[in-house]
Parts: sequence; structure tokens; C-alpha cells
Amino acid sequence: MSLRLPRLDPDPRAPFPPPGRALREPNGLLAFGGGLEPERLLAAYRAGIFPWYSPGEPILWWSPDPRTCFEAARFRLARRLRRDLRGSPWQLSADRDFAAVIAACATVPRRGQYGTWITPEMQSAYLELHRRGHAHSVEVWEHGRLVGGIYGVAVGTVFCGESMFSLRSGASKVALAGLCRQLAAWGVDLLDAQVDNPHLAGLGAIGLPRSEYLERLARPAPPALPIGRWMNRFPVLAAVDLA
Repeated sequence: MSLRLPRLDPDPRAPFPPPGRALREPNGLLAFGGGLEPERLLAAYRAGIFPWYSPGEPILWWSPDPRTCFEAARFRLARRLRRDLRGSPWQLSADRDFAAVIAACATVPRRGQYGTWITPEMQSAYLELHRRGHAHSVEVWEHGRLVGGIYGVAVGTVFCGESMFSLRSGASKVALAGLCRQLAAWGVDLLDAQVDNPHLAGLGAIGLPRSEYLERLARPAPPALPIGRWMNRFPVLAAVDLA
């Protein structure tokens, strides 16, 4: 590791370096080391920082500038997908099977991607955040079978999206749309997608300056945002309603 890159203290309650000290290249790399304890993960997300690393690497912590996000109230599915949904049997739920969603995100192949950064260690860490009511999933079901989903961490007026998957064409986009609709209804204005890529750009993601992202992240959580698991607060949604 470069001497410019701080190593985190073993104490999970130790503070992170300020995000403004992150490297420009690679964009947003801030620190390495430490662990994935719930206290450290929550402190990271509240500071605009997230872990992202490959198997065999130390844990790497990031805060890119700009930050790739979706404005929840403005997210819209493409017209062609909306048309295809008009006869769809899909239904959406939340926090019904977080473990299956994160496992699928780790194992379902993606075009141009080999392997996964969602290691067993990462899965265990986010399952613990889910048990504590901080990490959430949205599932897409087809006749009782899970065919798509997304998971992430709720922090104030931001939902920090981690990963999504599809077993049917368009299912992850539908999960994203359903999540954005409900976040907007609760008063959560941003879905954080972290790092830009062509797929996210094609879905309408925007780049926010880190300073603006951190300012919005610091706002208090809206009163309507449920505390704890969302299963009984996220209405079961038919995909046709998103068409």
C-alpha cells in the first residue's frame, strides 16, 4: 500500500480519515485495513464512505468524487420495459429474504464481470446489519420464485445501494424502480449508486459533487422512514403498477 494511504485502527470505533483526503486516482480510495464490524460499517456510511475490495486484498475504503446517485422521485423505467411489464406476474416485497438477495448478488453471473467482491465475509457483515435493521432488500418474485432484487443500507435521507441481480431480463431494474418509488414516498431523496458505469448512466444516474452528497447525507432521516425491518411497512407492489 502507498504510504499516502492510511491504515485504519483495529478499534472499530476509531474515526475514519476525512473523505476530502481520498485519492484522485484511483478516484475515492481513502484508507485500508480494519474490519467489517457493524459499528465501523455504520460509521463509514454515515461519513460517506463504503468498503469495496477483491478477495485476497485488504479491506479498501472509498469516497469517490463525484458520487453516482439516483434522485429517487425522478427515477423512471424505460418505455420499452414499462410496456413489457403490462402483463407481468411479478410482485415486489422488502426484507422478505435478504439472505437470498445478497447471495444471488454474489453468485449470479454478470456480463463482463468475473468473480465477485461480495465475499462470504461481506455477506456475513451485511446480514448482521440487516438483523439490526439497517440493511434492507427489495425482492422481485415470479410465482413465488425470486427472480431479481437489490440490497443496501439506509442512512438518513440516503439509501446506499450495494448490488442488484436479475434472473429475468429487467428484474433488477424493476427492483430499483420499486425501491425508488417507496423511498420517495418516505421522504428519502437519494439512492446512492457509489461509482459510475455505463449501465447506471443508462438508467439515469447523475454525478453529485462529494461536498453536496455529504451535505445531503447529513440531513436528518425523514419521520416516515421506518425504523428496523421494512417487511410490514413496504407495501407488496405489483410490477404492472410501475408500468
